[in-house]
Amino acid sequence: MHARTGRLFVVLAIACSALVTACATGPQLRTDYDRSVDFTGYETFGFAEELGTDRAGYSSLITSHFKTAVRDEMEALGYRYTETDPDLIVNFYTRVRERSEVRSRPSMTVGVGYYGYRYGLYTAWPLYEQEVDTVHYRVGTANIDVVDAERKQLVWEGVAEGRLTRESLENPKPAIEEVVHDLFMQFPTRQ
Repeated sequence: MHARTGRLFVVLAIACSALVTACATGPQLRTDYDRSVDFTGYETFGFAEELGTDRAGYSSLITSHFKTAVRDEMEALGYRYTETDPDLIVNFYTRVRERSEVRSRPSMTVGVGYYGYRYGLYTAWPLYEQEVDTVHYRVGTANIDVVDAERKQLVWEGVAEGRLTRESLENPKPAIEEVVHDLFMQFPTRQ
């Protein structure tokens, strides 16, 4: 009976772990906008002269991916791209930082260690030790600003923050396209 209880606990722990992993979805998205602005009054958009992703003095590949994705979304919303006197100016920023987490969890071993010789007596309580793991990962933040060019006032902001996968770091274009699309799904004229 005690061995069955120990195995049941291990199966439940694995199932809970799989559920938490399955619920870990994409980045957290948040948007905000000036509710006093009529977004249907704007017709054109362009990009800021110095984009937040080009702080090194040259246009990066990340900038190119963002420009393409943002242009696709703005044009899908009915805005027309122009390089001269746009109604809206779009800028974007990105930031990647390292994050570490220390996680402790009950040991799933039964009958190992100091009390191993008493295996039969302690199987109902298999969790005597804590295992500690340190997890290192990267977190990325993307911020898209849409500014009223005439008033020089921010009118819409979209922010995405989430854990970066190895795949998105090695091939960022699809991840950027997806995040930009998800943010612009919350643009005021789409609602």
